[in-house]
Amino acid sequence: MAKILIVGGAGYIGSHMVMSLVLRGDSVFVLDNLSSGHLDAVWPGAEFIHGSLADRDLLTRLFNEHQFDAVMHFAACIEVGESVKHPSKYYHNNVEATLTLLDVMVAHGVNKFIFSSTAAVFGEPQYTPIDEAHPKQPVNPYGRSKWMVEQILQDFDHAYGLKSACLRYFNAAGAEPGGRLGERHDPETHLIPLVLQAAAGIRPDIKVFGQDYDTEDGTCIRDYIHVVDLCDAHALALDQLLAGGECAQYNLGNGNGFSVRQVIETAQQVVGREIPMVNAPRRAGDPAVLIADSHRAKSVLGWQPQYDDLAVIIEHAWQYIRSQAG
Repeated sequence: MAKILIVGGAGYIGSHMVMSLVLRGDSVFVLDNLSSGHLDAVWPGAEFIHGSLADRDLLTRLFNEHQFDAVMHFAACIEVGESVKHPSKYYHNNVEATLTLLDVMVAHGVNKFIFSSTAAVFGEPQYTPIDEAHPKQPVNPYGRSKWMVEQILQDFDHAYGLKSACLRYFNAAGAEPGGRLGERHDPETHLIPLVLQAAAGIRPDIKVFGQDYDTEDGTCIRDYIHVVDLCDAHALALDQLLAGGECAQYNLGNGNGFSVRQVIETAQQVVGREIPMVNAPRRAGDPAVLIADSHRAKSVLGWQPQYDDLAVIIEHAWQYIRSQAG
């Protein structure tokens, strides 16, 4: 049994990770300021601490009280559009606060770190599917903040022996299959929950941004990965570090691309009704195609996604939305 600190463990992916580790028997502590997370999403059995990873005094007290085996980081700000409008928020939270956490870890001899990264570190794809060797040229402050932390982690390995695994998500989606946990961002910016909110009448329609991309139906293509599969990859990366593994980076996706229209059509089949759709202009910085090459995670970690069927991903998300509606 390992003792794990999860920062951001009350958020979408973090809460699923807490559930996974608690259920397998690890001792889990959650640090979250609840700025975007939800206290009721913290899985029973985990110890919750309300606070920020930017609070050095709080972190120092926490690390003095507990000898953690590893730290998992899910506490970033994640909205691309907001990062363009308010870059200071993203560099303070995603970079500066993470550096504070890493400093406290080093000071207390905790040298295993799992970092929630993103495909946004790559920027405009030069080829697809995108492997880990693809050039890193992020085009917005969100992507740059994540890439900065990845580079900091490389330096912390060389200087202090801090071992890390950076997991670069493509499009996280879905929900815990029992409907007990799911995605509830405010505001919501991810396609699948937006589509399902339109299906449930929570919003009037779903906007399709751009219809003239160089794809079969003219809409953007993305690689959707189930949140449970993401957590499985994190657990495998954690186990490898705990066993003495070296630093590594992994792209996480299913290797399948689905267009915006395909997502909407599949959602209509899942929910059994028409979903109002409105065409809108392209958004700046939206690549036509983003698909992951996840061979490294599969070959090195032994990772194998369970839920690579888009309809199943959407069905699990729909179960959660319906459970929230009462």
